[in-house]
Amino acid sequence: MFVQTIVLAGRSDEAAMVAEELETSELDSIINVIGLSPTDPVDTFAGLALLLDVEPKWMCAEMWYQVFLWALFSSLFVHIIAAGIAFGTLRKHKLGRFTALLILVFGVLSPLTGGVITSAAIAGVYRAAHFQMMPFYALVWGVGQTFLAVVMSFTRILATL
Repeated sequence: MFVQTIVLAGRSDEAAMVAEELETSELDSIINVIGLSPTDPVDTFAGLALLLDVEPKWMCAEMWYQVFLWALFSSLFVHIIAAGIAFGTLRKHKLGRFTALLILVFGVLSPLTGGVITSAAIAGVYRAAHFQMMPFYALVWGVGQTFLAVVMSFTRILATL
């Protein structure tokens, strides 16, 4: 609490911006994110609240949250299709039928690791530029992350580097 007072004492403009950011409503439901109909503008980011140790931290995560959810659901969609194909072709194999489970696990783990970082980076750029992210842009960024992961997997471009 003392550190927060020192940090905010020298920066009245930033303190006003932090106070303004914290006056948002709760995170939108998953249905509102998928329906591209947020309850309030998508214009805040969690990083500043985490850095300054402001409570509650979840109130500033709108941009990151929406981009992350789109990345998670699009990754799950792609990996469920891939797991279905893998299970269909390897259903009679002794160990191959379990490949579908590994594909599903990686379909969840990849957005929970790399997707979190890239979603936070995208939201951080929007926040630093003081842009308001439209819900459709969150969809494009989230699905774009999955699309780039699929392209990198199929082209094997990383193996040439």
